[in-house]
Amino acid sequence: MIYLKTEDEIAFLRESGQIVAKALGEVAKYIQPGVTTKYLDQVAENFIRSCGAEPSFLNYNGFPASLCISVNEVVVHGIPSEDQVLKDGDIVSVDCGAYKNGFHGDSAYTFCVGDVKDEIVALLKTTKESLYQGIAEAVEGKRIGDIGNAVQEYCQRRGYTVVREMVGHGVGKHLHEDPDVPNAGKRGSGPQLKAGMVIAIEPMINMGTRNIVIERDGWTVRTADHKPSAHFEHTVTIRKDSGAEILTSFDYIREVLGDRFI
Repeated sequence: MIYLKTEDEIAFLRESGQIVAKALGEVAKYIQPGVTTKYLDQVAENFIRSCGAEPSFLNYNGFPASLCISVNEVVVHGIPSEDQVLKDGDIVSVDCGAYKNGFHGDSAYTFCVGDVKDEIVALLKTTKESLYQGIAEAVEGKRIGDIGNAVQEYCQRRGYTVVREMVGHGVGKHLHEDPDVPNAGKRGSGPQLKAGMVIAIEPMINMGTRNIVIERDGWTVRTADHKPSAHFEHTVTIRKDSGAEILTSFDYIREVLGDRFI
């Protein structure tokens, strides 16, 4: 069942989305060599709670943290740890959710840690650009397949592969709602986009094979060949007679990173 949101509900979703955006900006201040992923998780949880919200991910289906923090070859759902210390040259995907007034916000950004190889920076740039290619297709009357096809074509033309098993999703009173939003697909296929739909678009793009492995912890998803993966995500709402409205933001990250912003 796909739930169309009212303007009041979209306002709540926007508020939750902005809390997530600001939390990612707070985390960005501390991403550097020598920092543990657990510390980043604490920074985000403290900020989210200071806004009168709750971390969406904490205890979600048993997930033990407030952030999914995925380093290098980890695609998504990495678990923060005191033992995991960021190193120069790493990339780290930070996926964050916040719940307030009965509605969730959801967004992700992949950061560079120190001096990252140019070829890996190019992966990040392409993945982020593909997110906006997908958002450009999030127009009333088009279909979910149009979004996935835009992401897929943009990345594959540049030599990257698209994870198939992990997808975007609807967002609302539940963190994950219908419809699924794949990052690959056929134009003109899938559910039709209607004004009031709220979806998370989140390309997960690999440098090597598209195949993934789920680790024994039941959460951590990594590339089968251990090559890097990047992940960017916005929550958007479909608008009548206009393009999608992005309810989250990377502006707070940009303010922190300055000329290091990808």
